[in-house]
Amino acid sequence: MFKRWMPWCAVACGAAVLVLIATTMSADPPRAVSAQDGKDGKDAKKAKEAPPQPAAAPDVKIAPSRVAAVTVYPNSALVTREVDVPAGQGMVELIISPLPPTTVSSSLYSEGLEGVRVLTTRYRTRPILQDTREDVRKLLDEIGTLATTRDKVESDIKAIQENLKMLSKMEGFMSVTTIQGAEKGVLNAEAAIKLANHIKESRVETSRELVGLQQQMKANQEKADFASRRLAEVNTGKPRTERDAVVVVERANGAAGKVRLNYLVDSASWRPQYKLRAGKAAKDPVQVEYLASLVQYSGEDWGNVKLVLSTAAPMLNAAPPDLQGLKVAAVHKGSVPAGPPLNIADLEAQIRSLREKAQKDFNERKPATGIGLFNTASALDQSFELMHPDVAIQRGCALAMSEGPTVVYHIATPLAVPSRNEEQVLEIAKFDLVGDMYYKAVPLLTTHVYRQADLVNKSAYVLLPGDATMYLGTDFVGQMNLPLIAVGEQFTAGFGIDPQLQVKRQMVDRAHTTQGGNQMLRFEFRTTVSNFKNEKVKLQVWDRVPQAESDAVNIALSKVVPELSKDPAYLKGQRPKNVLRWDLMLEPNTINEKATQIQYEFKMELDRQLTITNFQSAGVFGQPGQVTPIAAIPPASPAEQARIEANMGKLSPQDQALARSQVFCAIDQDARLGSMGPIHKLMLKNQPVFVCCRGCAAEATAHPDETLQKVANLMTRVKGQK
Repeated sequence: MFKRWMPWCAVACGAAVLVLIATTMSADPPRAVSAQDGKDGKDAKKAKEAPPQPAAAPDVKIAPSRVAAVTVYPNSALVTREVDVPAGQGMVELIISPLPPTTVSSSLYSEGLEGVRVLTTRYRTRPILQDTREDVRKLLDEIGTLATTRDKVESDIKAIQENLKMLSKMEGFMSVTTIQGAEKGVLNAEAAIKLANHIKESRVETSRELVGLQQQMKANQEKADFASRRLAEVNTGKPRTERDAVVVVERANGAAGKVRLNYLVDSASWRPQYKLRAGKAAKDPVQVEYLASLVQYSGEDWGNVKLVLSTAAPMLNAAPPDLQGLKVAAVHKGSVPAGPPLNIADLEAQIRSLREKAQKDFNERKPATGIGLFNTASALDQSFELMHPDVAIQRGCALAMSEGPTVVYHIATPLAVPSRNEEQVLEIAKFDLVGDMYYKAVPLLTTHVYRQADLVNKSAYVLLPGDATMYLGTDFVGQMNLPLIAVGEQFTAGFGIDPQLQVKRQMVDRAHTTQGGNQMLRFEFRTTVSNFKNEKVKLQVWDRVPQAESDAVNIALSKVVPELSKDPAYLKGQRPKNVLRWDLMLEPNTINEKATQIQYEFKMELDRQLTITNFQSAGVFGQPGQVTPIAAIPPASPAEQARIEANMGKLSPQDQALARSQVFCAIDQDARLGSMGPIHKLMLKNQPVFVCCRGCAAEATAHPDETLQKVANLMTRVKGQK
């Protein structure tokens, strides 16, 4: 009896499994999420989770207004709004809102136009339930909708993953049931096949839906990230506070009118930039593009405004700050520890920062701190003058006070300047300048030859200090910093390297002689210039010889070929500093043996008891900076080397080895052994010492200890070069 019912039990079990699958698959089917569902879900979620909000403020009637003009300063901007005044008699209160979050609250002032008199202007803040800016509200709504959509998609993904787990369980149940039915001979093959096909089709369809939801999840996240970035760009203030200007005006004739509201904002600045473009031909004019790099993220867009750029600092104080006394203190020298060396750039930056903070405090109606900061900055400045008078006299002005004149530029075309944290480049003007094109070589500093042009600013604009991008035709050739250039002033612009001009500088001879109690050092140099161009080239070549700080060293320049420049500015400025300049006109294709050569020599005469220890050049800030003693040993000239070898050959092989290791005379350590005649060998305290002449031999014998110390120092110097 039991065996008779076994097939029907198997069929019943299969039917039960099919019913169970259908029930499970329809219990929580995945579905597409609409925007309306997201909004409803967001509202329900907010109603459940959000804390109770305060009651909304009464509706505020905002007066129509627009930003009409903006003056941008180096670190702030003055915004002018035109506010509509409705027609009617008597007084009326105008509310201008919203003001940007960066508004300087103490800077508001208003002026009435025809028929309107301003009585009061004040700044206020008020709480709001949500940001009233249209673009911010849209972004917040979009982000909220995307967040709700993300939650629903995540829920559907979890449901599908659970369904896949259920299909796996059913697949395992079916396998066990099939095996048992086959063993007992009661397997319903048709029901088993239907169940297997159903599991297979359900798995494929569910997996496809899972992939779609995962792709939807990724796209949703990308939209949310993009919306968050846009919100960060436009939302620079606190979204729960609105800033208003409340202006009370009186209407004289009852007609409608206008009021101008002015206020300062931070987070706005500008700086000059330039593009200089030279033509390929030397006679082509240089095109100058005068640009302004403007940054404003005040939180307020400036649409179709009259824009003015100014180098001034906005000053709302009508009177100068009070000057306080300057006290001086003195202590014993030994009680003052040695401090770090003076860094003028850091000191200047500190003083400038103090002055800017002081002016900002005055603008914010904090006169006490403003006066203190101004006097602190002036105390640092005056201390620098009194402690470093030579540098102060050479500078000619106080620190952080050399910014130049106040310049104002009116942009001719109204512009739209949105609030965003990135530079926006505006064109101030474009004009051509005719210049004198030439080339400049400074082989002491670089082996490259540079194109340059002497230009005269014949435009109507003062050119402020700023970065300039240089072009030759359409080719970018480099960058440079333009100084302050007044109208009518000449300046020099560089236009990169020309590889068709080459320059080489070398020492060709050197001699050291002694005359009486003095020694004479003679140096001869040659500079070779090659022109691979098919045209004539005007070239300046610059060099220098040492300049004596005292009468202890006499320096004389001689045998200069060709002659030095006759330019009056050079003769007055650089020539007294022993800076050399040649003005050459190179013929086309002057290379190899046709190359142009410059030759000169100079002599340094000093007491034979003295030696050259170091040379000095201008430091980073234009002050003399000591250079470490020259470590490199210059090679001997061919003629000098021949004399050295001839005199070395007169020594024994053992003495030759010792003399070659010493290289220089023990007393005159600028004279190579053998270059001035026979080499003299001395024995000082059982140590061999070599000198260049009889005079040095007498000096070494008279002072043996000092001579041995000199030899030890000399050997250290020589070994450092090997």
